Formats: sequence, C-alpha cells, structure tokens
Amino acid sequence: MDFKIIPTGDAAITLHFGSKIEKITNDRIQAFSSLLLQQNYQWLIEVVPAYTTTTIYYDPTKLIDHGEAPFSYIRKTLQQLASQKHEESITDARTVEIPVCYGGDYGPDLDYVATHNNLSREEVIERHIAGDYHVYMLGFSPGFPYIGGLNETIATPRKTTPATRITEGSVGIAGNQTGIYPNESPGGWQIIGRTPLKLFRTQQEPPTLLQAGDQIRFREISEQEFKTLKEDER
Repeated sequence: MDFKIIPTGDAAITLHFGSKIEKITNDRIQAFSSLLLQQNYQWLIEVVPAYTTTTIYYDPTKLIDHGEAPFSYIRKTLQQLASQKHEESITDARTVEIPVCYGGDYGPDLDYVATHNNLSREEVIERHIAGDYHVYMLGFSPGFPYIGGLNETIATPRKTTPATRITEGSVGIAGNQTGIYPNESPGGWQIIGRTPLKLFRTQQEPPTLLQAGDQIRFREISEQEFKTLKEDER
C-alpha cells in the first residue's frame, strides 16, 4: 500500500494516501486505520482518518527504549505493517439508516435548494433519499459526518452568511456533500430536513453514532414519526 509519511509535530504522524477525494482512496484509509488499531501498540493514542489522510497520535515516552527517534521508529513500523496489508483485511462497512423529516420548520432551506437546481421540493427529497452515501470523515464538531455521494443535481453552495443557530439533527447540503449537525451550533449548510436521532452522546462508547467509513441510507418520515422517534431518543 503506497502512502507518504510526514511528521505532524513531535507526537503525531500523518499518512497521505493521495490528493483526490474519492471512495476508493478513503476505503484504503479506513482499512489501514482499522488494521493499525488491531495491533494494540502501547504508544498509539488515537487514529484520525480524513478524506485522503490518516493522522496517528502517539506517546513518545512509550518509545524511549527503542534506540531511535520516535518518528523514525513509527515510520518503520507503519511501512512494515503496510507491506503485510492485503485487501481481505478490509472489513465490510456498516450501513446506517437515518430517518429525516424534510421541509417546513425542519428543513427551512429546502425551497432554496429546489429553486437553485430548477427542481420541485419532492424531486430534491427523492434524489437526496436515493443517494449512495459514504462517511468520509468526522469533524467541525463532535460527531459531525462529512458525507459524500450526493446526487450532483441537488448540489447547492453554502449560505453566503452562516446562520448563528442550526438545530441539533439538522440535515444539510454544502456543495456536493450532505451532513448532519449532531449538536446545536452556528453553520452555513443549506438545511433541508432534520433527523430525530442523536448523533453524539458523551455517556456512550463510542460517543458518536456514525464513524468514518459508514454507508448512509436516508429515509423520509412524517412529522408525527419524527416526534415519536425523538421521544424514544431521550
């Protein structure tokens, strides 16, 4: 498996798997990250996969007995691990269903997305539901998924002026991506709906409902079903 290894400060290292954002590259990142976590290295603190990279945070104090600089030791270890990597190490991705109530107070920007793309509201919803979605990474706020696979016919630019308050669970579009706000926060995505599911719970392990590498399937629900599921999530 080919990648470039670059130091990131004195306690992290970043592996670059390419420069193009595409699922095949992200699949390699997820597979290698999973394989790395399986090794249970004592020096390993955290593995953070992203669009085309994965960053590895480590404890240099756990490497003082290896007779070489921590970066050199970890680089050699990762290269050796990569040489043993086989495609069968790639595990099947989870598919997570996300129920969404579209439009109205739940999706105040649905009409804008429809107008921007010369579509009806119903066509936007149908095409959003039909997308083949892949979680590339989590970021921005705890548990926020950056989801690729959006139908290009409903791609819409971010808001010119970000909103100061986006409600928890809001499902939005920004460019050719879709995403879900796990907590109330400012934001600039075009909000087309809302899910009653909680994407981030501090008392759970892991605290995030979604993980990088997950496949997502959106399902339209009514306002009444939203309220029922929301109550179940409390």
